[in-house]
Amino acid sequence: MSWTETAYADPHAYLAHRGELTVALGPRLESGDTLVDLACGDGGLADYLPGIRYRGVDSSPEMVESARRRDRDVVLADLNDYEPPEPVAATTCFRAIYYARDRRAFFERVAGYTRKKLVFDLNPRQYRVDDVRADLLAVGLDRLELRPFFSPQRFVLPGFAESTLHALERTPLATLLLRFRFSYLCAASRRT
Repeated sequence: MSWTETAYADPHAYLAHRGELTVALGPRLESGDTLVDLACGDGGLADYLPGIRYRGVDSSPEMVESARRRDRDVVLADLNDYEPPEPVAATTCFRAIYYARDRRAFFERVAGYTRKKLVFDLNPRQYRVDDVRADLLAVGLDRLELRPFFSPQRFVLPGFAESTLHALERTPLATLLLRFRFSYLCAASRRT
């Protein structure tokens, strides 16, 4: 059993929703675009990014080995220091932004090699959105789109409940729910 299958109660539902929003939030990713997934674990997200050229990065040798067994292009590196050999369309960093030694310096490094957007999740009970927005602005990422992400990681929902939660992501009630649970999916980019 892979890490993805043990970390998520319903890996397909969770990662399919995350993949859909990764492609659509902010500037849209197109087939053939390249994406670097920082702190990728075993690369489970790759299956939910059709047509996207995927490269994972993880600092755990065990995760890198697990990803390679899944036939993923994954390199062993720390998200604070990694730089791809050439610019990429998008960079993702899920459930790991808190590993950045210095958030603004991390954003600056990523902005230097990312052409379309940086997509990451943000727990508003842990970090103030305004502080994160200020760090992004300081490094030239002057557009930030936020989307509540209401997919539970640790339990499976019946289909109708999952659909209801996803519909709630687009309502004013989402702000209230975020005070207690869940996170934002964020897409930071440059205005063109």
